[in-house]
Amino acid sequence: MNVSHGLNPAQAAAVETLSGPMLVLAGAGTGKTRVVTFRIANLIRNGTPPDRILAMTFTNKAAGEMQERIGELIGTKKKRKPRKGEPQEPKPTISTFHSLCVRILRRHARALGYPDKFSIYDRSDQESIARNILRELRLSGTALKPGDMLSIIGGWKNQSIHPEEAMSIASTDKEHFAASGYRRYQNALRARGAMDFDDLLLQTETLFLEHDAIREEEASKFDHVLVDEYQDTNGSQYRITRALTEVHRNFCVVGDDDQSIYAWRGADVTHILNFTKDWPDAKVVCLEDNYRSTGAILGMANTLIQYNTVRHDKVLVPSRPDGRRPRILQHKDETAEAEMVVREIKNLIDNQHVQPRDIAILFRTNEQPRLFETELRKHDVPYVMMGSQSFFDRREIRDLIAYLKWIEQPDDEISLLRVINTPARGLSNKTVQLLVKRAVERGVPVWQVMQDNAAVQDLSPSARRGITELAQMAEDVRLRAKNDSLTDAVRTLLERTAYADEIARLYENPEERDARMASIGDLTNAIAAFEDKTEDADLTGFLAETALAGREMGNEKDKMALKNSVWLLTLHAAKGLEFPVVFMVGLEEGILPHSRSVKSGREEDIAEERRLCYVGITRAQETLTLSMALTRRKWGKPRPTIPSQFLYEITGKAANPNKYRKPRPVSSLR
Repeated sequence: MNVSHGLNPAQAAAVETLSGPMLVLAGAGTGKTRVVTFRIANLIRNGTPPDRILAMTFTNKAAGEMQERIGELIGTKKKRKPRKGEPQEPKPTISTFHSLCVRILRRHARALGYPDKFSIYDRSDQESIARNILRELRLSGTALKPGDMLSIIGGWKNQSIHPEEAMSIASTDKEHFAASGYRRYQNALRARGAMDFDDLLLQTETLFLEHDAIREEEASKFDHVLVDEYQDTNGSQYRITRALTEVHRNFCVVGDDDQSIYAWRGADVTHILNFTKDWPDAKVVCLEDNYRSTGAILGMANTLIQYNTVRHDKVLVPSRPDGRRPRILQHKDETAEAEMVVREIKNLIDNQHVQPRDIAILFRTNEQPRLFETELRKHDVPYVMMGSQSFFDRREIRDLIAYLKWIEQPDDEISLLRVINTPARGLSNKTVQLLVKRAVERGVPVWQVMQDNAAVQDLSPSARRGITELAQMAEDVRLRAKNDSLTDAVRTLLERTAYADEIARLYENPEERDARMASIGDLTNAIAAFEDKTEDADLTGFLAETALAGREMGNEKDKMALKNSVWLLTLHAAKGLEFPVVFMVGLEEGILPHSRSVKSGREEDIAEERRLCYVGITRAQETLTLSMALTRRKWGKPRPTIPSQFLYEITGKAANPNKYRKPRPVSSLR
């Protein structure tokens, strides 16, 4: 089989390059995933052992799809899971950054003072610690909220800033308060045998920096490293990949600086812009043939993005006819904008036989969808909106996950305190507070106090009985997980806690009870699916996957795609998707570009907003409509708006980019 069959010349060049550093600049819709999977398959065909290849992506969904496609290409896709003890067929490691770091830290966490089976705390767990710290610092009023503190600390972690450095770089009052709490926060995590999501990268980077032998051991596992969406890497990810590749130098990165839109969460576009400076002998391959959008849409995208002066020079070339010219529409106000967009959507569905799932309304901010939802409901147009409650945020799922986390890691105090009396087992709030107080006085985790007969002998008989039952249940679940299966372990947990009775007690409405029990069934199904696909599946692995998957939007996008409904989503959430019909709304100064970027006056901030607009445009396959309101209500009063500078740029009428601060005549946009 010719590995380059079906590839264009640029794609083939990337696939056939088998050694050395390489930068693949993959514009929107140019077949990036195809190139990555074909290249891995080609490395294997040319003698590289599959298990010597590491590919990193940003979502578990992307990693799974890539693994599946590579298996099909090289003919190793198995029809069944290998039996226990059966030799495993080697395969590439295709993983998210965070999943890879979890595996590395499981092997070496003790070198950093953490247990091997550390917990991974989600946002709710983090906020519990943050609230306690703010109370200790007497900052629990309006000075700093738990979410603000965590956001600031997360930003520092993404920049590889440790607690001891934070105070010296803090510049605002909130940052100084957060710096005061940062060290306490990290100590609290360590005491509970836990890391948060940002720690997975930061602690891996620290591990490599402080332990040369460990870094060399981990780097020696691979001969080739590939990174997808390289423009989205933050500082820790950049340094981790350098550590894994600096010896063999077989380092291929794929990405598009024009689609770097995540600076707010630490992504640094300079990593892809400076790749050839970091690796002077790197081969550069530019994928420009676009297979997604019409020529008319790409013409608008190419015109816009050229106003970014710091970028790799490339132009998307359409493989399809020009098509319908994108429209720019202006409306009296935001209500009229919503009414017009929904009327057009209704007409497309009713009279032009366009499927609702093929239509998307894209926003810059989370405040914009309300009016569109109202109109869609008024016209009985089905829609789905990104951002609904995550499966892992439901109360019953959080309870059961907390049980499993505590059973696996007894020092995980946050999880223990969530379930210590859920369902009720004789441990009143007063009793729990007493146990916590004794744990604080002794400087040990609560569970250690609960296991000390002398420390609990003055508790009521029902409380002591509850502790005994809790300990026995935990041991039984551990044994079932070890000797039978994770699915059996969860069934044991449900039976021993009588959790179904708790659901019946909490929810009188039969439909609500059924929905909650269905969620528990879904969790059991997820565990069974994890066991089916995972070699040597254990509770630690399932909890790690759950913690990472809960941060992704991929599952939500999959569920949305199954419904034949119009999509409502932000421009950030739309990345990676495509739709035949796209409406981009609210193209006004202060919305797109966002007011923060306009006020900052920094060219790089406006450049990122321009990339965000470019991403939105390149989601459209057939039809694109951009709209704005001439007035928009603020504090109840209509205020005149200023057309987005990007509207002038995409039409080629911006002689002096990035300088618009005064309204132009409406006619100039036509």
